[in-house]
Amino acid sequence: MPLRASITHPAMARSFAASTAIKELPTDEADDVLFASHHGLRTITLNRPKKLNSLNGSMARKIVPRLQEWAKSQLANVVVIKGEGRAFCAGGDVAALALDNQRGPAGQQASKDYFALEYQLDHLIATYTKPYVAFIDGITMGGGVGLSLHAPFRIATENTVFAMPETTIGFFPDVGGSFFLPRMDGELGLYLALTSTQLKGVDVFWAGVATHYLHSSSLPDLEARLAELQFKDYDPLPHRLRIINDTIEEFATGLPADRGHPSDSIIGGDHRVAIDYAFQPLNTLPAILETLQGLAENAGGTAPPAVVAWAAATRATILQRSPTSVLVTLRQLREGGKWNIAQTFRTEHLLASHFMEHADFVSGVSALLINKPKTTPVWHPSTLAAVTDAQVDEFFAGEATLELLPPSSSSSDAGERQASYVDYPHAWVGLPRERDVLSLVQRANMTSGEQVVAHFVERTQGKQGVREKVEEILRRRTVEEEGALSVRM
Repeated sequence: MPLRASITHPAMARSFAASTAIKELPTDEADDVLFASHHGLRTITLNRPKKLNSLNGSMARKIVPRLQEWAKSQLANVVVIKGEGRAFCAGGDVAALALDNQRGPAGQQASKDYFALEYQLDHLIATYTKPYVAFIDGITMGGGVGLSLHAPFRIATENTVFAMPETTIGFFPDVGGSFFLPRMDGELGLYLALTSTQLKGVDVFWAGVATHYLHSSSLPDLEARLAELQFKDYDPLPHRLRIINDTIEEFATGLPADRGHPSDSIIGGDHRVAIDYAFQPLNTLPAILETLQGLAENAGGTAPPAVVAWAAATRATILQRSPTSVLVTLRQLREGGKWNIAQTFRTEHLLASHFMEHADFVSGVSALLINKPKTTPVWHPSTLAAVTDAQVDEFFAGEATLELLPPSSSSSDAGERQASYVDYPHAWVGLPRERDVLSLVQRANMTSGEQVVAHFVERTQGKQGVREKVEEILRRRTVEEEGALSVRM
């Protein structure tokens, strides 16, 4: 039986109050988040199905103290977060924020305070010291990405729909997007950020957004199995993560026939070559648009028809987005690849605060999420050419002062390292990353692609999808000549 979100036992209430300065407010909804305990399992259920579980301050104020208490509890082994209904979490409740912003400076400050709370929660998840598993079974966008993508385990299903749609509403890909998007394979992160492209089902797994792919019918049995896991008090976190990883793999029953290889999706094959070519690191936004235009025109007649259509649609999509959002996002992701996890959330709060004072956020949210029927947003400035470098600079101006929650580690030194890493310490849990595959090719004198595939299959103990992912990378990025394998530049 799920526990009600409100805390009624006086002793427990005192303990929660002592653990954090974040407290529930009298206006918070009672059951927008449900909590439950079963043996060593602790579950968080986002419970606003009519709102697609969109995250608001009431929900965040309940989740933070629970996570902090469970981090200290020897009885809590694994945390699972999931959503009620057809969404995991479709994002933050930006419609409420836009209405707040229309009240002027006081409303804008309330919105800034909400983002501070949300980013504190996201950072807590990103540095959590207990195994944390996200069932991203359904719509997972915006704020829902912040609740899941920084976790060591993200399980996609046939129902998963992932996107970062912020440039559509005059905002930027936040909730740690500055960190995880630049660290995705090739230029996938920038492409997803600028276009708000949706990834569905197993494509979320191929892209590295999810660490595992299961059929949704398996999730209840997996949850029951996770509750049965027992650890010794002295078992380190990596050991616990490996056991959980092996447990999840037991429920992997195969990949869909029509998407059984990453080359079947937009994150592989010809589409992927075009993405990396158009969005390459040295390209400015005009250069990106010019490259897409060239692919769309296909003057040489060498581009596959699907890529020609994709390039034309992608260029048109970027031109529909908020010009300010697109240019700020481009700079954000180009710089975010060098930020540590703490710097990421502090800088994003600075960016979000500036966006709360910009007309595009209210215009975009009102047009697409509030107005009935939907209208077309009016952007200020209305074109990319009209946005100056100085205007983009203003979003990054000022001091990033967001105060993050203290790390849950008992060691202050370990806690500081944990709170400010520069790459996910649990990246090994998912499919091999492209950079790791190519690094092996360059340094290990591999003579064939099959050697590389065998290396990663053995290292991951035959993890579902590893063979297919490595094969796609090798096919696209390497060449075999005279008995040697080399990276195609």
